[in-house]
Amino acid sequence: MASEIIQTIARLTPLDEVLAVVDAEVKPVTPRTLDVGAAAGRTLANDALAPARPSAAMALLDGWAVSADETLGAGSYAPALLLRAPARIEVGQAMPAGTDSVAPLDAVKVSGGRAEALATVSPGDGVLPAGGDSDPAIPLHRVGERLRITDLAAFAAAGLARVTVREPRIRVLPIRGNSIVSATTRLLAADIERRGGAARLDEGGRGLAVALAADSADAIIAVGGTGSGRNDSSVQTLVREGELAMHGMALTPGETAALGFVGSRPVLLLPGRLDAALAVWLTVGRRLLERLAGTQHREYEPAETLALTRKVTSTVGLAELVPVRCDAGRAEPLATKYLSLSALARSDGWILVPADSEGYSVGSDVQVRPWP
Repeated sequence: MASEIIQTIARLTPLDEVLAVVDAEVKPVTPRTLDVGAAAGRTLANDALAPARPSAAMALLDGWAVSADETLGAGSYAPALLLRAPARIEVGQAMPAGTDSVAPLDAVKVSGGRAEALATVSPGDGVLPAGGDSDPAIPLHRVGERLRITDLAAFAAAGLARVTVREPRIRVLPIRGNSIVSATTRLLAADIERRGGAARLDEGGRGLAVALAADSADAIIAVGGTGSGRNDSSVQTLVREGELAMHGMALTPGETAALGFVGSRPVLLLPGRLDAALAVWLTVGRRLLERLAGTQHREYEPAETLALTRKVTSTVGLAELVPVRCDAGRAEPLATKYLSLSALARSDGWILVPADSEGYSVGSDVQVRPWP
């Protein structure tokens, strides 16, 4: 009878080393062109350039097209006679020759063929100059930047119908079909989509070896089977089918996670616990996704600086993710090591204690980042 092979962790790789491997080995995917309406969250593969808009100066408000010089010193009690009758103009109309500003309707009095300015107008008031909306020499957005829906509205208004982006295809695989693993994979797939990837969520029990052998994704994220249990074999499968870069990360929760490659495709194996899988995804998985998309890396999400209501004790050598509840400008730690479902649901965000820290004292300022 063949002896049972048990997955064991020889070394917990520091988080900085894990991220260094991701940065060095994970390459951006091949660009593709999408309609602007389908590019939300995607990362630009080329600078987004638009033609000059408008092609000629145009009015930004309804009023009178005037030459600002003729209104110099004008006021309600000292009107300035305009040398010629001004043209009435509306938003979006081209400025008539010899004019450089738009005076509000109540700033000019026209009577009996005589026109007077009742207020001083500065050059350029109420006018959008040629190229003021978009200048071909100035990109609307640059390569490596992720697109917001506001960006796409601006692109469409500037006349861009399609953009070239990088959209990583990520296969998300639940190794087991239990409710926690299923909930975790749905969370990951949703976050991937929100952050510019195209997620394919497999059914539970399909098998990691089948997913690794397929060539239909740029990366594979599998949840479950990374520990030393009798049915845990995800890491062994990766060793057999590809290359294991590391098994065991100095991150709590999430110590049993693994990272490897099948050819050039990265494979991230996450623990089957929601808290552990989430911790590894937030610290490593998002970085991996950014590398695939060619996104300019920004440290996690925009953070809010808050003071701790009580101390957090952490083990030196392990980075630690801690959920916190925020109230009145302060952050209350809710759990450490094992993050219960209740703590995750009740918390407003998370902090990361670096590996070289023993924790934070009461009143320490910490960077609180939002959950997906």
